[in-house]
Amino acid sequence: MKPPHLSKPLLAGLLAACTVAGASSLAYAVTASDEAPALAGVAADSPAYAVEDFQHPDATRILDEKGVKVLHGDGHVFFAECDGSPEQIQVWTRKSADGAYCFQTTSTNGFLKVEVPEVYALQTSETAVHAELSAEGKTQEVELAKNDFQGVGEGVGGAPAVLLELRVTG
Repeated sequence: MKPPHLSKPLLAGLLAACTVAGASSLAYAVTASDEAPALAGVAADSPAYAVEDFQHPDATRILDEKGVKVLHGDGHVFFAECDGSPEQIQVWTRKSADGAYCFQTTSTNGFLKVEVPEVYALQTSETAVHAELSAEGKTQEVELAKNDFQGVGEGVGGAPAVLLELRVTG
């Protein structure tokens, strides 16, 4: 049987199309395989993804230097040096050489879970706070308005109290 008759221009066009398609496929395969190790190298050299675990960044240092366990929070309340700024919450305790530890606030809401021993009073300036404390295995909750001072634990004739949480409420 005789093959079908194809015109020379049609045959030339078909051959050219096949050649271009084959060359571009080959070029893509070479380019993709050449880039794969380069991309893997970039991925290996780039920093890891940040995953928020809500841990206080200086928790170990604060525990070692101050004896305060700063467990975790949302970043809007954090342990700070007492400087009298209106955004600070003062936690009065017999464990501090200065009499108090301070926690800075950056928002009208936020929280920080801590363990501050022997707390006898809490003081706020421009921030309202809900505090959770524990004494003799019982939990006590205290609401402090702005510019408030409240005795807790031994400060009101009770057992030594441990501050467990500060929650900014306004």
